[in-house]
Amino acid sequence: MSFSFKQSGLATCMNVTNSGFHKRLISTICSRSSFSPCLNLQNPERRNLSVSKPLHISSIEKINEKKPVFECKAYEADKSQPIEVEVKSEAAKRLKIGIYFATWWALNVVFNIYNKKVLNAYPYPWLTSTLSLACGSLMMLISWATRIAETPKTDFEFWKTLFPVAVAHTIGHVAATVSMSKVAVSFTHIIKSGEPAFSVLVSRFLLGETFPPSVYLSLVPIIGGCALAAVTELNFNMTGFMGAMISNFAFVLRNIFSKKGMKGKSVSGMNYYACLSLLSLLILTPFAVAVEGPQMWAAGWQKALSEIGPQFIWWVAAQSIFYHLYNQVSYMSLDEISPLTFSVGNTMKRISVIVSSIIIFHTPVQPINALGAAIAILGTFLYSQAKA
Repeated sequence: MSFSFKQSGLATCMNVTNSGFHKRLISTICSRSSFSPCLNLQNPERRNLSVSKPLHISSIEKINEKKPVFECKAYEADKSQPIEVEVKSEAAKRLKIGIYFATWWALNVVFNIYNKKVLNAYPYPWLTSTLSLACGSLMMLISWATRIAETPKTDFEFWKTLFPVAVAHTIGHVAATVSMSKVAVSFTHIIKSGEPAFSVLVSRFLLGETFPPSVYLSLVPIIGGCALAAVTELNFNMTGFMGAMISNFAFVLRNIFSKKGMKGKSVSGMNYYACLSLLSLLILTPFAVAVEGPQMWAAGWQKALSEIGPQFIWWVAAQSIFYHLYNQVSYMSLDEISPLTFSVGNTMKRISVIVSSIIIFHTPVQPINALGAAIAILGTFLYSQAKA
């Protein structure tokens, strides 16, 4: 007779061939109705079985006396498959985040190019900002109506929490658009690379958070680099500079409120930004009408069409669509990663926008101006490492 014993976590197999022990074990098993073996070895020197958990018999089969009597196997001896699944799952998650980042950067570059083209021909940043939000809101409403995207389940508390996020998003969006209507895209993004400095200051003085000295030291190259780039900017404009600075402050508040608002909510990152666009559109529209007005918009539109041609309409549509898409992907990324990783991705996005805009718009850059931008971006990288 052969008894095959299995125990969780036991990885050794023991062979007992003593016929006397074999007979005693058979009689013991047959006398127990529960079919649980009782291993009572009288001779301590012959104890070849040492276990920490109860054993059970999994099979009985006839074999030759010379073959092993006991065959002990482990339930969990082979765990290669679950570990492999976990590794594949982690690799899939990293690949997913990598695709999000690459898509985010590419869409942002395209948006900035078309946005600058529109603002050069049609210098009405308040209407341009409104159209961006309106286009995104319309896209999501159609997606919900056709069930392409799942309609979010919201309540009054959700919209109440979202309101300060929408206010900050609206201010940051308009301020950045005003900045790009006055200065080069590269200069706006160089100043906006100083966002970590605003993040630390807001967190320190408004939220009471403290940071290690390395974080504060990393702000020195950020502030210094931005200042050097601003001083040496050939087309410096105070309105453009202040727009970028206000945008930094507003987006820091938006990111802080967004992360808090997304915690414990069943709304996905994509739908969260869609709701944010809708609410921001409601906030911005009356201000845009008051600041610029339909008469200015109509006159500027006719002038742009006469100078650029029908393709101007495509520029407006493209900047509106790509604005919503890149922000939506960024919020989908924020839903998957920590704010720190998001900040690093945002820094790399700035580099791609700065370089591409300089190439496309042939922006004149002095060596010392480029040095200031490089120092600011390096400081942003050091900041992300210090916070880690």
